[in-house]
Amino acid sequence: MAQLMADPGVFGGLMQLPFPSEQLWLERLAKVPDPASGELQLAALRDGQLVGSLGLHPERGRVRRQHVATLGISVAASAQRTGVGRALMQAALDYADRWTQIRRVELTVFSDNVGAIALYRSCGFNLEGTHKAYAMRDGRYADVLSMARLHPHPPSVRDA
Repeated sequence: MAQLMADPGVFGGLMQLPFPSEQLWLERLAKVPDPASGELQLAALRDGQLVGSLGLHPERGRVRRQHVATLGISVAASAQRTGVGRALMQAALDYADRWTQIRRVELTVFSDNVGAIALYRSCGFNLEGTHKAYAMRDGRYADVLSMARLHPHPPSVRDA
């Protein structure tokens, strides 16, 4: 994971810092989420190498936002535009739609990340706004877009 996050083609598109330590990632990955939390962590492997990861993080403990989850995804530069991101997104959204009570998935994306924005749009995410000078990236302030996807077919109670 540290190697994936150290890839300049990856960390520049995320809220990660360069030069991640293996110790940091060992500690993060050692924390097993409570199964009742609805938290989802996915990894994409190609030929035994980690080429992508995705985290779906439900809002827990906030009564009025228990129907919401935030999503973060990373794909190795060498695996971008090969279907890895789409496979991760489809698995996470299937999980959210069919197995949890998540009705809204939110994410932020740098405004110049055209490939990611296209992927998110194709998965049903809509633009909700722009955050100007949101984060420092490579010595400059960069804008991010706020995007969200509402459950396309919210669950209902079956008639008996």
